[in-house]
Amino acid sequence: MDATWLLNVKLETGSYTDDNNYTYTTTDLFHLKLQDGKIVDQILATEQLPETTVNTIDAHGYLAVPAFREMHNHLDKTYMGLGWRSCIPVNSLKERLAHEARELESLAETAEARAEEMIKTILSHGSTHIRTHVNIDPYIGLKNLEGVLSALDKYKHAVTADVIAFPQHGLLNNDVPQLMREAMRNGATMIGGLDPAGIDGSIEKSLDMTMNLAAEFDADVDIHIHDDGHVGWYTIEKWLDFVEEAGWQNRTAASHAFAIGEVPIMKQQELAERMKYQGMDVMSTIPLTKTLPPIKLLDAHGVGVHFGCDGFYDSWGPFGTGDVLEKATTFCEMSGMKDEASLRKALKWCTGGVTPLDENGNQQWPKTSDAADFVFADVSSSAELVARKPARKAVMKAGKIVSGTLDN
Repeated sequence: MDATWLLNVKLETGSYTDDNNYTYTTTDLFHLKLQDGKIVDQILATEQLPETTVNTIDAHGYLAVPAFREMHNHLDKTYMGLGWRSCIPVNSLKERLAHEARELESLAETAEARAEEMIKTILSHGSTHIRTHVNIDPYIGLKNLEGVLSALDKYKHAVTADVIAFPQHGLLNNDVPQLMREAMRNGATMIGGLDPAGIDGSIEKSLDMTMNLAAEFDADVDIHIHDDGHVGWYTIEKWLDFVEEAGWQNRTAASHAFAIGEVPIMKQQELAERMKYQGMDVMSTIPLTKTLPPIKLLDAHGVGVHFGCDGFYDSWGPFGTGDVLEKATTFCEMSGMKDEASLRKALKWCTGGVTPLDENGNQQWPKTSDAADFVFADVSSSAELVARKPARKAVMKAGKIVSGTLDN
């Protein structure tokens, strides 16, 4: 494939602190040579391009940062494309699940179209990878999975995905284990779970079934854990026992995991150490109505933390934008991360851990052979990007513009 030169790209190159103790990010303009979806060369914009250069794209001095990863979503749940619907009030999680069950059959007919609308929205904000949970339950079987997979196939040039078989209405519910197997044979790539205590009513039995399914299909696992306090903490502890026994290190995640932040600090630290050792990540949606897992503590202990938007505009709530960067902004506001270094560090929770500068302010991205996956914005630094949430000018996947435009 012929190479393309991406011209006049603003990249972060370093950091300095002035006499008044303000920290700034330094940048410069570069030309990047892209080929076969990767960066194969980069030069300063002041240098001469090779005379044989034919294909060029001008980035007009926009800042480039690594493409985002939306790591907790439900493509099958949204009302997008159906017109406005507000949320019906309920008094408990079980009531919410019962309400959702009543409308599943009618919504399943539009699963592909609704998922497609959601993918376009998420992509426009800069995410080129989506981890989506998809309902697998006795009410609709694999209908939502079929719709989501079809929608993702239309966007395979722009978006990669983890597709999680998700037992929203209980793993131990009737024929759900067999339906989960069918889902894994028909396109799902990961095993999901939901509140082994609060929904399944049997922590050990639910976790055992989850691990058995994971082993049967050699699949990674991502479990929703909403259960509070010591119940949720015990669930994670018990799951780590299963992970250790099965040799499933670096293959599991806990979504939400509020309980980690609801036990004494010593227990938080002990659990974080176990999670790091077993390679268990945390996926957080930064909700405004619930205790958060201790993100800074987990990060300091080396636990992988990733942000996602969850389902948005669906039977669970009318809010949400599909912008994972917004989650980083919200967390920085909530946790007092205001300075340049803290703001640019927060980008890691949107990108799978990659930031242009390391913690000492030294350039570490992009490198030759890195994927040519970028988000472009008209800002001075990634710190400004996180703080101000500007419009994304364009999104690039494997060297191709897949959303927005770089045309002036």
